[in-house]
Parts: sequence; C-alpha cells; structure tokens
Amino acid sequence: MSSGPILLRFESKNGQFRLTVNPTDQFPSLLSKILDCLPKDVDSRTLTLSNKPHGGEDRLLASLGGVTIERVNLKHGDKLYIKYKEQPHINGSSVAPAATPSQPYNSSNRLNGLPILPTNDLLVAPLPQTSPASRIKNPWEAVQQSQLDDRLDKKDGKIPRPLDQKMCRHGPKGMCDYCMPLEPYSPKHLEAKKIKHLSFHSHLRKINSATNKPELKSSYMPPLTEPYYRVKPDCPSGHPQWPEGICTKCQPSAITLQPQPFRMVDHVEFASPSLIDSFLNFWRIGGAQRIGYLYGHYEEYTEVPLGIKAVVEAIYEPPQIDEIDGCTLNEWENKKDVDEVARLCGLLKIGVIFTDLIDAGAGDGSVVCKRHIDSYYLSSLEVVFSARLQAQYPKATKWSDTGRFGSDFVTCVVSGDETGGISISSFQVSNSAVEMVRADIIEPSADPTVMLVLGSEEEDGSESRTRYIPEVFYRRINEYGASVQENAKPSFPVEYLYVTLTHGFPKESASIFNASDFPIENREAIGEGQELRNVARKLGVSGGKIEGEKGVRSVADFHLLCFLHSMGVLSKEEESLLCHVARSHDLAEGFQLLNTPGWATLLAILQESGERPPKRPSPADFQAAKNGYFEDSDQLAKRFKGASLR
Repeated sequence: MSSGPILLRFESKNGQFRLTVNPTDQFPSLLSKILDCLPKDVDSRTLTLSNKPHGGEDRLLASLGGVTIERVNLKHGDKLYIKYKEQPHINGSSVAPAATPSQPYNSSNRLNGLPILPTNDLLVAPLPQTSPASRIKNPWEAVQQSQLDDRLDKKDGKIPRPLDQKMCRHGPKGMCDYCMPLEPYSPKHLEAKKIKHLSFHSHLRKINSATNKPELKSSYMPPLTEPYYRVKPDCPSGHPQWPEGICTKCQPSAITLQPQPFRMVDHVEFASPSLIDSFLNFWRIGGAQRIGYLYGHYEEYTEVPLGIKAVVEAIYEPPQIDEIDGCTLNEWENKKDVDEVARLCGLLKIGVIFTDLIDAGAGDGSVVCKRHIDSYYLSSLEVVFSARLQAQYPKATKWSDTGRFGSDFVTCVVSGDETGGISISSFQVSNSAVEMVRADIIEPSADPTVMLVLGSEEEDGSESRTRYIPEVFYRRINEYGASVQENAKPSFPVEYLYVTLTHGFPKESASIFNASDFPIENREAIGEGQELRNVARKLGVSGGKIEGEKGVRSVADFHLLCFLHSMGVLSKEEESLLCHVARSHDLAEGFQLLNTPGWATLLAILQESGERPPKRPSPADFQAAKNGYFEDSDQLAKRFKGASLR
C-alpha cells in the first residue's frame, strides 16, 4: 500500500462525500472531518462505520481507537457507509452529549478530532460551547418557556393615561396623542418612574416592533440573538478549522461594550426578613463571610411595565470554607438532592447571595462601608463568578433563534452602606459578560474596579490554540463631555458588565416556610449541627410522647425537609406528600402523612435516638433556684460546649 495520501468515499442517508486521509491515520482522528460533512444535530457517540450498506459489519467509530486505516486494508477509492442518530430535542434545542476523553463535544472544544481538556481554574464550569449555527426552526412552536413568560406575552403592556385637562379637546370616550396609552418601553414613563432599565418583555416588544412589521407581510424573524464572541467551528469557506485556518466569515467581530439597557429580572423579594437575619447569624457569631444559594420562584412585578420579580423562599448554604475576606466553595455532593426537594416544594434555584462585612469596631453593630460610588459595587471576580452561574441556568424563550436568551439567575451582596448599616444589593451580569467569560476573553483583576482582557499568547509566549481574542472597545464620556471610544486592552471598568436590580420585603410576611427554626446545614464551624435530637424536638417527639399536630405544623422548614430527605426513610410518594404539606400547610393532608408507614418509621427512629425526656430536678436544684442562680442544665451544657477549647 502506498504511504502517500489516499481518497476514501463515505455514504450516509444525507448523501456522499470524499475525504483525503493518510493510511497511518487512526479512525477516531477522522471524527472532525466526518462531522463537518454531516448535519449539525448528529450525535457523534452513535457514529457507526460499515463496509456494506446493509448486512455489513457495523463498528462504532469511538470503539476503533488505535486502529489505523491501513490495518483494515482500505485502499484508494474504497467506500465506507455511515450510520448515526440525531441528538434528542428538549425545549426546541438539541442536547449536547457529555464530553469524554474519547468523545469530545461537537463544538469548538474539538481540534483535529482530539479533545481539549478544560482548564482547572474554573470555580463553576460554564455551559459547553455551542455554535451560533445551531439555530432551531420555528422556535415559537418548539420551545417551551415558563408559564410566567407565556402570561406576559399575552399582555399588551401598554400604560394607560388619564385625560389631559389642558390639551385634550374630546369627549370622555375619545382619545388623542395626549391621553393615548404609552408603550411599555416609553422613555417618558421610565424617566417619570425613575426606572433605570427596561424589563425583559418591554425590551422584547421594542426590538420586535423594529424587526417584524406585520404591515409589510414579510416572513417572521426571531428578534433576539445571543452574542457570540468565539470562532465559528462550522465555517462554510472550506479552510482548515481554527487555529490552522481562519477567515472573515468565522472570526468574531470587534466587541464594543456599552451598558445593557434591559435586565432579565427587575426585583428581588425576600419572603421574610428572618431569611436574611438567620443568614447573617453566621457572620455575627464567627466573624467570617458566608455564601448561600437562593431558592424560590418568579412572579410578575407590577411596579415595572411587564416586569418580573424573583421571590426568595429559602437560602441553602453549601459546604464551604469561610474566612474573614471571602469564601471557598467545596464540592457539593448532595446538590441534586437539594434541588429535588426544592422541586417537590414548587421552587427552583434562582440566585446566589454572599456577605462582605467588616465590623466597624464601634461596639454598636455598625459595619465598614466598602462598596460605594467612589470604589465599586460588584468586583471583577464577583462578575466572573456570577457570569459562570448565569451560564449554568439559561432562560428558555421562543423569541430567540437558539431557543434561549440570557438568564434569570440573580446575585445578591450583603454589605455595609454609607450609614454604617447592613444593606442588600442585587445585580445581574450582562449577556455580553457571560459570553466573554465563555469565550475566555476576560479575567478578574487584583483591582476590583477593572476587568482584564486576556492576550492571545499563552504563558510560555506561544500563540494560543484554544481561544481567539477579538478587538474590544468601550465608550466613555471624556473630560470635555464628549463620547469617545477607548480600547479595552489591557483593562476596562467593570461597570460595563452588570445591571442593578431593586430588592425588598413584602409588607406582610408570606413565606411558605413559616416554621424555619431548624439548625442550618454546614455550620459546624460555629458549633451548630443537624442531629436527630433536633428533628425530634422539632416534630414533638420526647421520650414516649408524640405530638402529631405539632409535627405536622412544624414541617414547613426547608432545612428540615433537606435533612429528612438525606435520611432516606420516606418513600418518594411520602416525601412528595411531606413537601406538599410543608408548602400548603393543609392539616388534612398532614394527618394523612401521619398514617403513612414511612412517617411511623421516622417517629420510631426518633423515639430511640432522638430527644430525651427532661431530668427530674434534684433538691439541690430547688435550693439553687431559691438563691437566684439556678440555670437550666441543658442550656448550661450548650454554653459549655460552645466554649470548649477542643
């Protein structure tokens, strides 16, 4: 056999194509070339080669590792037959297969058929890189978005106005330019109400009115398009894939940063002030910072036209190492279990919250104001952290050509304000920031007010083969009051990458978890732990006595539900009923829960190893009480345990 290149023919259900290969090439190295000639929704894990169209010997391409072309006696001009399956579609978008050492993603993670291992410095791994060409046909029919988005889509969002007594010259049933309803994106209304950013659906109405005009009777086009700052892996020019080749069709355009005019979520509402108070107790006792994930749901926010608010019902604190100046997240092994409990309660993960507090030392509870107009509100490191989290939770929408746009994930910071008090600030990073983090264009700086733009060289000075850095610019107002364009390299202000949200509490607490006094998880550092005796006390189990009604009323505690789930005593049906009782506070279903086998088993376990009955006081205790220094023995033991030097 000749050692020079040979031509192989391939045939699939989509047609035929030819490839020039070397006899010494291994079959897995042909993966990228074969996928470039097949449709974009091909599941590369199911790619099969055969020597006959029917009845031949089928072999998975991934199973041919180490097998060369000359080893199977393929000659110049021979034909192979390809079989494959398409990727399943969920919410209108195909699901990318998981990357393995022998099977990389069908994306720019692939170079010449060989996988590129991800870097190890990612705090939270971003979504797999996908091509902008993976657009879906008719997303308004295929994508399933949230019920809230469906309701807001049906509303016109117009802002009614009363009759203008000075300008209106018509009757009560008439209408003119001075009293006709305003569009939800009207600058006049936003300025009057001091609304800084458009809501997502107001922004959608604004750009849709410019993109699609029914009077022209033209075909409909999805108005939303996600930014894409990476090299397109499926360039139609026919040149070798980057970094071997690049052209103007596949390289990203220059980026001009500007503040995002809209926000995906307008308001963050904490269902109860006790959520923040219990979250702050860790800092009050231990003096270290704390981070937690927000669980809740989304509702319509009527203070902003077509607005959305995130309602926080619970804060879960994952395993972490807390220090005075920050937190380090550990591996969260029961993440899926907590998400499952939240799902049974009708909740989902909607954001993250962390503290940045330093005691002022005045002895009155005041704290240092670190974040203000002359310093920063969100540091560059926090922007990258939030961007990676928002990339994990994209928003499904039928108005985008890819079936997703932005994210509803929010970030809350608890820090000191100008008066020395403790306040909450809420943010979201822009869609451009999320894409720049995905494309590995930016990295945080030691200066929290600026973001660094990475270079195209690696640490050893060689040209990077894993990222392409386009030109990045931003506009600012100079000292003469003129808008000028500046080069963002090597750094630019971090304010271009996030938007601010409002936050608050309801007038009357309406939290579904109205019995939240169970110990919070992962607080062993300050002497708090979750034990069976805590569960027994919570559910009214003491010795041989069981208070069933008290147990039913006290299950409305998210931390208790997560602990009961970790015990594995209840069946799936019983756990679903438990979460429904915790959410609805229905005593009838609560007593139905008391009669289930799993609940009876739980009570039996608590009776054996749970809360012990109180000890009978001795005569010495009565004498101590008369002298005024009697103290409950359990409380004394707890205080002694907290003061232990071990």
